[in-house]
Amino acid sequence: MTALAVPAAAQIATPAPSRPRAAAPRPLPQQQAAEAPVQTSTSPAPIPSGSAPEGYKIGVDDVLEVDVLGQSDFKTRARVQSDGTITLPYIGAIPVKGETSVSLVKKIEGLLKAGGYYAKPIVSVDIVNFVSNYVTVLGQVGTAGLQPVDRGYHVSEIIARAGGLKADAADHVVLTRADGTSRKLDYKKLAQGGPEDDPSVAAGDKVFVPEVERFYIYGQVNAPGVYPIRTDMTLRRAVAQGGGLAPAGSIKRVKVTRDGQELKLKLDDPIKPGDTIVIGERLF
Repeated sequence: MTALAVPAAAQIATPAPSRPRAAAPRPLPQQQAAEAPVQTSTSPAPIPSGSAPEGYKIGVDDVLEVDVLGQSDFKTRARVQSDGTITLPYIGAIPVKGETSVSLVKKIEGLLKAGGYYAKPIVSVDIVNFVSNYVTVLGQVGTAGLQPVDRGYHVSEIIARAGGLKADAADHVVLTRADGTSRKLDYKKLAQGGPEDDPSVAAGDKVFVPEVERFYIYGQVNAPGVYPIRTDMTLRRAVAQGGGLAPAGSIKRVKVTRDGQELKLKLDDPIKPGDTIVIGERLF
């Protein structure tokens, strides 16, 4: 994201008139070190699934690109170090942890003006990789990956930002907190319930949308096959899902196999993932 201090058409970053090029002061040791190539960590940063929002707060290991309009020698890409700083030409190491791209633009402009390097610098700051403040979204969503957070988003908002649920998604999601605790959330309640049904997420949390679980139904039904198990799936609903009984089918001749064992279920007994239902023929 780019934040400009003033319109580009109105001002061009030029050296301050009071500091002619010929009379420029000798760089201090700190400035000489700042002009050297910036060292960045060689560890790869996760690839974000979207742009960091405007209020995203910069953290350790985020990668920033800082530029001054019209000054190609200033352009710098650097990873935020463990002490929360990055090193820029002329001004050296500056703390950036906790800043937003907008606030950092103002900070860098102020330092460049105070040092007499540019009279009216037009600074831009892009967060090209964010790794410090994000929620991981996995499973059956439109775009799995990292979602940056700049405030307390609800689970439903994070899923929406990840492209929503796929057609084969289960009707629940699993929220795992940074401390390892997990909570199963009903998707219908996420969409229609109140704040207690749609909790907020924080950096380091994971949202997992599992694939829907299925059962199998064969024999004397109109539409045998494999079907998803939705909330409160019973044998009665499973038969209806399979298109209802065929003319030769008998609801009294139903066999359910679960984990290799044959069971006798009543019509209102629940169906579990992996159950195989076989509808037999009625006796004439």
